[in-house]
Amino acid sequence: MAILNDGDINVLKETFRKEFVGDVSIIYFTDSSGACEYCKANLNMLNELAAIDDRIKLTVYDINKNSREAKLLGVDAAPSTVIGGKRMYGMIYKGIPAGHEFASLVGDIIDASKNGTELSDKTKATLKGLNKHIDIKVFVTPTCPWCPRAVRTAHQFAIESKFISSSMIEASEFSELASKYSVMGVPKIVINDKYSFEGAQPEDTFLSYVMASAEDAA
Repeated sequence: MAILNDGDINVLKETFRKEFVGDVSIIYFTDSSGACEYCKANLNMLNELAAIDDRIKLTVYDINKNSREAKLLGVDAAPSTVIGGKRMYGMIYKGIPAGHEFASLVGDIIDASKNGTELSDKTKATLKGLNKHIDIKVFVTPTCPWCPRAVRTAHQFAIESKFISSSMIEASEFSELASKYSVMGVPKIVINDKYSFEGAQPEDTFLSYVMASAEDAA
């Protein structure tokens, strides 16, 4: 059963035609053991998306058989999707980017094609000054209308700085992680497992948490 309807496909085809600059790499990690409830649906969605434009290059790995590739890309669970362009940007979707998060995925693909973001010049300059690793986790649910803004900001930071890795984590799929980080509402953002906040904060507020985390990083 198709996930994208004809209207979705036509809109995306025109959007990619107008916006794409270069190729995009989508690397998807599934789990062939049968333990992954959403792996098949996620793969079907990515296959449909990749079929829209031949500049989208989809590679599929089994997390059990391709542990080396998973470790290299910072992937530790399935389903996980990693987006890249001229380089792999440290943008990960941990769980299926369904509902409102599909818009985040499309936006990230376009940014990866352009090898850049629409963040402010001030933010870009600040991020280029980073020299310590920052890990950003953004917990979401598919029905949360505010979550895509938080995911997009975190992923744009990862595009602008090679020291940043950022993961969207679907809280209901990864309930143990959500419990570990005391996720009571979404979006919840956790930075370097130390700083956290809730809500889709403005770019400069989000950046201030990132830079505070960098100051504390070893």
